[in-house]
Amino acid sequence: MQIEKYNQTQIQALLAELNQHHDGWHLEEGKITKQFVFADFVAAFGFMSMVALYAEKMNHHPEWFNVYSKVNVQLTTHDVSGISEKDAQLAKYMDVCAASLTLV
Repeated sequence: MQIEKYNQTQIQALLAELNQHHDGWHLEEGKITKQFVFADFVAAFGFMSMVALYAEKMNHHPEWFNVYSKVNVQLTTHDVSGISEKDAQLAKYMDVCAASLTLV
C-alpha cells in the first residue's frame, strides 16, 4: 500500500479531529505533537508499553521522551518526509490508551 503525505489542509483537519475528542495535539517542527501527563511513572510507562506494542505491529514508531509522569510525543512518517495516515492512526490509538489510564 502506497503511503501518501498529507497536505496542509489534511493536517489541519487531522488536528481538528484529534482535538475534538482529546485536547493537546498541535503541529511543531512539521510533526504532530502532544504531551501526555499521567498520575505517576507507572501509568506513563504503561501507556508507552501499550503504544510500543501497537507501533511495532504497524512498523511505525513514535519519537517520544519520558520524564516521570510526562510523555512528550512527536509523530511523522519518515518514508514521506511528513505527516501521513500512519501518524493519524497512531495518534488516535495513543489517545485511546491514555484515556484508559489515570491522567492528571
